[in-house]
Amino acid sequence: MRYKLDETRKTGRRTRTSHAQVVDELGKAIVAGTYPVGSILPGDTELAQRFKVSRTVLRETMKTLAAKGMVVAKARVGTRVTEKNLWNMFDSEIIAWHFDNGVTEEFLLQLYDIRLAFEPFAAGLVAERANAEDIEMLRGLALEMAAAGHTADSLALADLRFHLAIAEASHNPFMRTLGSLIEAALVGMFRISTPPTENGFANIADTHMRIVDAIVSGDNAAARRATEDVILDGRVHVHEAFVARGSDAVTGPISAAISPL
Repeated sequence: MRYKLDETRKTGRRTRTSHAQVVDELGKAIVAGTYPVGSILPGDTELAQRFKVSRTVLRETMKTLAAKGMVVAKARVGTRVTEKNLWNMFDSEIIAWHFDNGVTEEFLLQLYDIRLAFEPFAAGLVAERANAEDIEMLRGLALEMAAAGHTADSLALADLRFHLAIAEASHNPFMRTLGSLIEAALVGMFRISTPPTENGFANIADTHMRIVDAIVSGDNAAARRATEDVILDGRVHVHEAFVARGSDAVTGPISAAISPL
């Protein structure tokens, strides 16, 4: 899912292969509980007729879902849906399928828990490792948030680009894999939160520029604190938005959550 919002804007909806379509449909159905934990998926003949694909496509589909931890195949039994604690929740498609099914406040707050565990540390690494190009990029992205006339959509994209850039500038490949979680958390917040001013969340540019200032100073601790403050602020927005909405869940594909500019 990394950079999916940017790619969606540039290329529009891309044509998916038969394999990808079947993976998507079955993955959504499993997350939605159409095929509950412990159940056996329909056999190849039924699925081949339903999706109008070959058995080869179905075999590849089951391999993909198995790699995500969602199913396990057993001889003479069939393909069984596994317990949710075995699913790879860092997988971008699994996160997207949860949004399709409607994510709860608990789900979004759990995403923020993971962000708190990793992103402040990544910002600290950037303070130690950033080169001039990294700093110039981050400063430009922070200034972009302060531009006049932002909509909630364009501000969300600017915010996403900044946080993905922090992960990149850490020069740690493991941090870069967190892009799916960052995107899901940010999109979820902006989908349910109404910005308090016409230019978006009032202090978003200032709080992000504090991260940049700490990085420029080479202050690991300050960069971590500033990043933690930003994430905690977003977490508060999520909670307040759910309180205002009642118990409604956030629904809709993540890739479609921010409309094209």
